[in-house]
Amino acid sequence: MNQTARALLNKIESKTAIIGVVGLGYVGLPLAVEKAKAGYKVIGFDIQQKRVDMVNDGVNYIGDVVNEELSEITSKKLLEATVDYSRIAEVDAVAICVPTPLDTYKQPDTSYVESSGKEIAKYLHEGMLIVLESTTYPGTTEEVLKPILEATKLTCGEDFFLAYSPERVDPGNKHFNTKNTPKVVGGITETCTAIAGELYKQVLEGDVHLVTSPAVAEMEKILENTFRHLNIALANEMAILCDRMGIDVWEVVDAAATKPYGFMAFYPGPGLGGHCIPIDPFYLTWKAREYNYHTKLIEIAGEINNSMPDFVIDRSMKILNKEKKALNGSKVVVLGLSYKKDIDDVRESPSLIIIEELEKAGAEWIPVDPFVKEFKFRGEAVKTHDLTLELIQSADLVLITTDHTPFDYEMIAKHADVIFDTRNALRDYKDLAAKYYRL
Repeated sequence: MNQTARALLNKIESKTAIIGVVGLGYVGLPLAVEKAKAGYKVIGFDIQQKRVDMVNDGVNYIGDVVNEELSEITSKKLLEATVDYSRIAEVDAVAICVPTPLDTYKQPDTSYVESSGKEIAKYLHEGMLIVLESTTYPGTTEEVLKPILEATKLTCGEDFFLAYSPERVDPGNKHFNTKNTPKVVGGITETCTAIAGELYKQVLEGDVHLVTSPAVAEMEKILENTFRHLNIALANEMAILCDRMGIDVWEVVDAAATKPYGFMAFYPGPGLGGHCIPIDPFYLTWKAREYNYHTKLIEIAGEINNSMPDFVIDRSMKILNKEKKALNGSKVVVLGLSYKKDIDDVRESPSLIIIEELEKAGAEWIPVDPFVKEFKFRGEAVKTHDLTLELIQSADLVLITTDHTPFDYEMIAKHADVIFDTRNALRDYKDLAAKYYRL
């Protein structure tokens, strides 16, 4: 370890290092808060002035951040936010927490990572640590980010230090958050790994697991989400088959879950949503083509999961047919817009696809979500409705797409005419329902 590395390590250990976080969204803001709580001076960077203003005012907009903690650290000036990327020159370490979406051809869009790298490169100085946290395909850190930074003529591993450490944010998780979730870190060199690992050890309570390269860390993140992607696809395929066979898939999974080894319960649903599971496996599918390999299992799982909104619409039509009603003209109350329970995130939510299909079918759809007060539909803002007895009683079909805790499931079960539950939300109240159907 050279003198430059030792100087940076000393700053990290003494907590005199200034830390930057690029991107103040679901990943970046919680990370910035934890670093500030650990005693570091933190500067958050974002292109959205509204976010910057809210952070500086101590106003929280992320569910996994505690309001009081944000207010306290901003009032103490431990955390401040800015749209001025020239202030990267002030920091000793910076984490990149920007989106890595797929384009229309399901190919990785690394433009946010690249633009962040170019902004950092403008102000890159000796003794700086850069850590990419955005989920991406194996090779991104070394093949995309490193050349951008080394174009400054500074040398990675000697003058500056570069690593990858995948975010493991699970919005709404009551047990694991940024602070206590184990962290994986892989640097370009051993020194890069050691310095980045030490920073996370100073900040987090969870274990810090060091790996031999950024590519290993990038691949393990893809493996995590592909594992869930495949198992959810299996549960969804079982649901489709069980429907045809007249078997309750929820009872099947619960029975299988009694086995104390060799089985992990995954449950079906109306489709996949969020910023990770529907997207991340396709980074690997794209990268695999470079090595003349076709990831057949991943792509088949994607087809199954992507088909679930259509399956929900088809089942809804059949359920209404039993009532001698068409979906066209029926009033459908859609309970839940976010992609998972008790959060406000509608990214990639299957509920939005289902609403689109209801619209095409000519149904009158009424969205209800206590966490989402407004959402975009066909480019226009649509306000959600409150859950009321009158609304439930007026519906031809109550369609549960997200199992939010605040929903009054007993009232729904007692007063809805027909219920289609894609989340098994009414499992404790199903006997109270007149006409109840599960996925």
